[in-house]
Amino acid sequence: MSTDTSKDAAAPGISPAGTTRATIAARFERLPLSRWHVTVRLIVGVVTFFEAFDQLLIAYALPELRDEWQLSTGDATAVLTIGSAGMLVGALLSGRLADRYGRVKVIAYCVAASGLVSLALTACTSLTPFLALRFVQGLAIGGEVPVAAAFISEITRSFKRGRFVLLYELVFPAGLTIGALVAAWVVPEAGWRVMFAVAAVPGLLAFLVQRGVPESPRWLAERGRLDEADAVMTEIEAKVSAATGEPLPHPSAAAPTAQEPAAVATATPAERAATGPRGLFTGRYRRRTLVVGAIWFTGYFVNYGVTSWLPSIYKDEYGLTLSDALLYSTVTSVAGLLGCLVVALTVDVLGRRRIFAICLGASAALLLTLAALGAGTPAQVLIWTSLSAVGFFGSNICLYLYTPELYPTRMRALGCSVGGAVNRLGVILGPILVGVVYAAGDSVAAVFVMLGTVALVGAVVAGTLAEETANRPLEEISP
Repeated sequence: MSTDTSKDAAAPGISPAGTTRATIAARFERLPLSRWHVTVRLIVGVVTFFEAFDQLLIAYALPELRDEWQLSTGDATAVLTIGSAGMLVGALLSGRLADRYGRVKVIAYCVAASGLVSLALTACTSLTPFLALRFVQGLAIGGEVPVAAAFISEITRSFKRGRFVLLYELVFPAGLTIGALVAAWVVPEAGWRVMFAVAAVPGLLAFLVQRGVPESPRWLAERGRLDEADAVMTEIEAKVSAATGEPLPHPSAAAPTAQEPAAVATATPAERAATGPRGLFTGRYRRRTLVVGAIWFTGYFVNYGVTSWLPSIYKDEYGLTLSDALLYSTVTSVAGLLGCLVVALTVDVLGRRRIFAICLGASAALLLTLAALGAGTPAQVLIWTSLSAVGFFGSNICLYLYTPELYPTRMRALGCSVGGAVNRLGVILGPILVGVVYAAGDSVAAVFVMLGTVALVGAVVAGTLAEETANRPLEEISP
């Protein structure tokens, strides 16, 4: 990466010798939103879009796979959940790797691996190799998404950070929605293999990430690579200044200029010394980890408990054709995308805690209402699950903003990856328990009672215990 641009023009008052974690943070805080931010958000966003696209394909391929390979209910559940098991492991591994080796490298390697595995899946002719490859693909998808969330947060200033980050995070539910729309058309016409072949193409984006996205200066400074942090920060400043056509303002006079950010003075020695998984359960971070973990679990339990089984429920319970079952399921995904957009536009005004409580609480009420009505027709299921999806999709997307805010740079990717791993537990257990209740119950309404109750638990935890982080610098929230 070139660093020829004059620092005096791009970063007044900052010199390489004076570069610290505090000055890097102050230099980010004075950057106006620009074409550079949008470009980086777009590149990383396209990668995340296709990871989401890959993730949802299995729900739409499942009805065909069940017929082609004569799968039992247990086999079908394994197909739905094996990728999530891989995502759980991948999330845990990627956080440690990203905190040690860098955010951009991990993102690029994960998307390349996901694309290669998607191509290999098209050659599968039986269940066992399919499951093995889906697990490996899960490692890659589970590794990329939380690290990308940490990276986007680290290149964003505190003012209106929620809106900026969540407009990026919209690419994930958009990927789910576009994947649903494409799969609903392609799978009945061309088969599931064609869908996985299409999903392999974006693996080429790994090269674009490596060439077009700089490493996080906050991470470089945290690792003691201050010259590199200054060089990358200087180039970012030059690009932002060129994009806006104006010189950048000086860093705030109140910004800390000592070796550490001012907020670090509030951190206990144990908090500063603790790294790795132990750090997530030390001092103030213990409560944060437990609370955000509960929100991750409940939100994704409900999300995938609903969306993974809807195509099969429509087909088996109500006798819809495969095309109609996939179309009905797609409506729910589109409604969820609308909920994500609403949250992105309101999260800096309402705050993170209220968003979680409102969204999960509304989802709980709607799912329990559906159960009370008896879920007797596909139209009832379509209407009430779609309205509920507005809430649980909205809550879940907010977690990708909220989790990186709760942890300091030294363990931010790890905190995000643990959140990603806990959501995988919800993603795994949601479809499993829905399958158990659905198979054992006399009515599909029992499924929605369970899902509504879980959503209600998440709403109560968030509303009473979550810490507000809106419009606060990362270094202030998490010293």
